[in-house]
Amino acid sequence: MNNVVLSHTVRDTHRAVTEHIVAALAQGVATSIMPWHSGSTHLGRPRNALTNRPYTGINVLALWVIAQEKSYPSLYFASYRQWQQLGAQVRRGERGSAILFYKKLEQEDVDGDAETDPPRYFLRASTVFNAAQVEGWLPPEPARTSGVARIARVERLVVSSGARVREGRYDIACYDAAVDVIDMPHRKHFTGTPTSNPTESFYAVLLHELTHWTGHKDRLARDMKRRFGDVGYAIEELVAELGAAFLCADLGLTSEPRPDHAAYIADWLRALKAQPNALTIAAGRASAAAEYLLSFEPKT
Repeated sequence: MNNVVLSHTVRDTHRAVTEHIVAALAQGVATSIMPWHSGSTHLGRPRNALTNRPYTGINVLALWVIAQEKSYPSLYFASYRQWQQLGAQVRRGERGSAILFYKKLEQEDVDGDAETDPPRYFLRASTVFNAAQVEGWLPPEPARTSGVARIARVERLVVSSGARVREGRYDIACYDAAVDVIDMPHRKHFTGTPTSNPTESFYAVLLHELTHWTGHKDRLARDMKRRFGDVGYAIEELVAELGAAFLCADLGLTSEPRPDHAAYIADWLRALKAQPNALTIAAGRASAAAEYLLSFEPKT
């Protein structure tokens, strides 16, 4: 995001949050398993316990990593004050987790022309605690949805998006921005994993390509003219990977390692080293892509 003001304290927090996530990515180099493939992600996206809103951007990754490390059974988080508003109390000695959020600067705090200057934001840090760290509050029972219903929901989303999807033409999945078409291998080639069936694996990969599809100039207009090995290419691949992970969490699918992960993880880590804010950029773009695609869901 342009026009962002950072204090030294927030800059340090941003660096610490990013380094924590990057360290988790680095641990997955040998196995191609990333934080969003952990067992905690099947619970969905981390949510604020007070507002019930899902966290977005880099905070999703930060809280997934924390939940994985701490083996939290719930992905509900809130600040100390928010837990008090819910009638709960953070247990003595519990340590919170850092998150980051943007706040818009009021015009009277900004020098310049209110009508012509773009809005400015400042990044703030906050500390949140997981539901497992508090007393006096229980998370709501998760909705029970059958696998058939989850797949039907994803299929409706794909159809409603209007994306052109060709199946069986090639043996690899890809989005061709030049002709604005997604190519998918025939679904019979997807074998599934110990935690997902072949159909889920097919749609998890399709959501990756759909996230690429959102970057077209007529949609979210990301720069898609990149070459393998470029920092921009690595960031776009990370956008698609995170976008698919966010969507899988929202739609109740299991996000599984792709066969080509090993080829990309090293590029992601190089990009994150070359551009320190690359992870924040990628996660923000992934959130925007997921929100864009979910807007196509039929209203029932």
